[in-house]
Amino acid sequence: MKQVAPGVHQLTIQRFVNLYFVETGQAGEWVLVDTGLPGSEKAIIAAADELFYPGTHPEAIILTHGHMDHSGSVRALAEHWKVPVLAHPLELPFLTARAVYPPADPTVDGGGSLAFVARFFPPQSFQLSDLVQALPTASDEVPYLPGWRWLHTPGHAPGQLALFREADRTLLGGDAFATANHESVPKLLLQLPAISVAGAPFNYDWAQVRHSVQQLAALRPAAIGCGHGPAVRGPKYTAQLQHLADNFPMPKHGRYVSEPARLDANGVVSVPQAAKDGLPGKLAVAAAGVAALVGVALLVKKQKKHKQNEYPRKAPTTPRDPRTGKEPA
Repeated sequence: MKQVAPGVHQLTIQRFVNLYFVETGQAGEWVLVDTGLPGSEKAIIAAADELFYPGTHPEAIILTHGHMDHSGSVRALAEHWKVPVLAHPLELPFLTARAVYPPADPTVDGGGSLAFVARFFPPQSFQLSDLVQALPTASDEVPYLPGWRWLHTPGHAPGQLALFREADRTLLGGDAFATANHESVPKLLLQLPAISVAGAPFNYDWAQVRHSVQQLAALRPAAIGCGHGPAVRGPKYTAQLQHLADNFPMPKHGRYVSEPARLDANGVVSVPQAAKDGLPGKLAVAAAGVAALVGVALLVKKQKKHKQNEYPRKAPTTPRDPRTGKEPA
């Protein structure tokens, strides 16, 4: 566990997914921000007990958005602690099984190794109708967290939000951006700090993603924790975030590059046609090549065996004495 700022601790699950314990300012009171992957509840409960006291529970769980790596353990935790779950209203269709997030785009330019594995991600939707509540949007104050405000940062998820504490400029950015190279699974697992674009294959509106990054960079955060990557602090990373905002790398191609998915309060309205994905064809050719090589190897082996059967080796003879020509006694 790593401290992001006073009263804010980051827990990393399975080396690449982060969640946050945020103190309310009252002794022993705190809020959990995000819940990691499914099956993470035991590790999270144990970390909370160690950080605060055995049997502790948060005042609430706040989800930056509903993707599986952020809300995967929310039901188990909410039922264990018996606490409310809050999310932006635009996330509710996906958290109440009324809609499924737009399909991932494995063809997006710059998607890296994450784009490859995105092909195998299942459609994302959860049934949390009995647990989740809409975050009040009449103001930007964060329930249970005095001194914090929330910002709507869509593009990666329609109701994604970031949390910001003005007093010390602490930012919890969700997946609006990342603090490690999110497009490289090895670099992400190594937790090498670097401000970068987050979740390219899952970004359904690139103009919104860029605007969200620009909005957060304008806050000039001094301490940063995101959904992926290590907690970072200091002017170096403030400057890196500003550089990303000023030089945002819009992809050159991909399903959602020229036309975004359209969403509303009920979920997905429309998605553009999928770009041609050449990888399955390449994999098919590679598989055929491997099969051919295996077939040739088996054929050669069979031919060698046939020749050995056709021309059996002569049985070895007993050596004779070169002087007498007779076999030794």
